[in-house]
Amino acid sequence: MVTQTLGEILFTPGSECLKEFPSPESLKRRIIISTKPPKEYLEAKEEKEKENDSQRGKGSADEEAWGKEVPNLKSLNNSACDKDDFDGGVDNDEEDSDDKSQHNEAPEYRKLIAIHAGKPKGGLKECLKVDPDKVRRLSLSEQQLENAVGTYGNDIVRFTQRNLLRIYPKGIRVDSSNYNPLIGWSHGAQMVAFNMQGHGRSLWLMHGMFRANGGCGYVKKPNFLLQTGPHNEVFDPKVKLPAKKTLKVTVYMGEGWYYDFPHTHFDAYSPPDFYARVGIAGVPADTVMKKTKTLEDNWIPSWNEEFEFPLSVPELALLRIEVHEYDMSEKDDFGGQTCLPVSELKQGIRAVPLHDRKGERYKSVKLLMHFEFI
Repeated sequence: MVTQTLGEILFTPGSECLKEFPSPESLKRRIIISTKPPKEYLEAKEEKEKENDSQRGKGSADEEAWGKEVPNLKSLNNSACDKDDFDGGVDNDEEDSDDKSQHNEAPEYRKLIAIHAGKPKGGLKECLKVDPDKVRRLSLSEQQLENAVGTYGNDIVRFTQRNLLRIYPKGIRVDSSNYNPLIGWSHGAQMVAFNMQGHGRSLWLMHGMFRANGGCGYVKKPNFLLQTGPHNEVFDPKVKLPAKKTLKVTVYMGEGWYYDFPHTHFDAYSPPDFYARVGIAGVPADTVMKKTKTLEDNWIPSWNEEFEFPLSVPELALLRIEVHEYDMSEKDDFGGQTCLPVSELKQGIRAVPLHDRKGERYKSVKLLMHFEFI
């Protein structure tokens, strides 16, 4: 069925496994199959261990309104990841098949799998070994990645220089919430999976990252994630580096809420009290959020405030912009957001359109801003 349906657009490796990945240019308009070999004949899998999660506490007002603040890498435990931590996944994609399955599966189907997926037996150290004779794909849950970066961060970066790494949300996110994608991106992970129905700040970061490169859906990794130094060292996002450049952001004013929202949406009896939040999502040393003053009773707020953001790794930095309406008695109201790749910001005075929680652009709401690299 696969060969009949896909025909010539199906890419097949031509051998048992690829020694290196073909270039994206050579794979344009082709379809690639990446999966584990079939295992219908194996016994039922043992019930997998459930991932532990800390008890959910009561969220703050702004978390209830538009999702929790994205956790930063420096706030995570850098605990060692042992074999027990690693084996407790919830993904069905990566269980490695045993020798019996390798002999019993249909060889015609196996030849169609261009990128083999699977976790080798053993701990994470074994899984991250780079084989010079073949390339493959490995999947880790967000919890496995967070536990691993403290001990095996450099091994993860080296692995992603030749192989594909996929990160997926932990299974207990039954509310379709998400995690910080920059932990995976900054360690070279090519595939960072999201709960797409879980609108919030994590998904806004994804929108921002993939606005780059014309919004085509693919963004090239920075060269420093693909290179090794003279002593075989690789990029470490946890190391604080000197600032390469500083982004100066001026928030002049905003408008459009009067036209895109009901006039009683923010306050039943008076104009809204807007404030803006501006910051950077990136490596831990660059990550920060700042806030303007709140301007009371004004549909067209004029903040005229300037912020400076020193950037040690601008290639991975995203500019976060949010507007909220201050409410003294209840949680603050959401007034729009956007996220932009710093690497593609144009300097000068810009009209920046804002988006709703789902990432859809408002018709009229925009901010007048100025960007400058110093």
